[in-house]
Amino acid sequence: MFDLGFSELLIVAVVALVVLGPQRLPKAARFAGLWVRKARAQWYSVKSEFEREMAAEDLKRSIGDPARDLRGDVEDIRRELDETSATTAGALREAEAFTRDDPPPAVAPALAPAPKPEPEPAPDQPPATDDAGDTGDAPTQPSLLPPRRDD
Repeated sequence: MFDLGFSELLIVAVVALVVLGPQRLPKAARFAGLWVRKARAQWYSVKSEFEREMAAEDLKRSIGDPARDLRGDVEDIRRELDETSATTAGALREAEAFTRDDPPPAVAPALAPAPKPEPEPAPDQPPATDDAGDTGDAPTQPSLLPPRRDD
């Protein structure tokens, strides 16, 4: 900070001894040392506060703004959903137009054989099952659960 060598410090000490005298010089040296310690402590306090603020700012910059990132992600997802919805709606309109314009050859309802109704079981008999062992009350979608064992 100050460029003082040993010779300059010796000159300052001699001048202080002459001006203050031998009785007041130790008291003045303690007083000067106290102020130097206070100034140094204040400087370190300001320096550490500045470093903490810079570290907090760096942390904020490295983390970013999570709300802004989430809003961006939501907008991307919304855009993708809109595109998918538009594509699906277009495909649905094409399929409807295709089925209206060119109906597939089908058997006339009067000529089609009627499905045979299944006879109802007697009250004392268990319900009839098909080849897979279902009673017909089960949903038509395949189950993701393994088949039950009746052991």
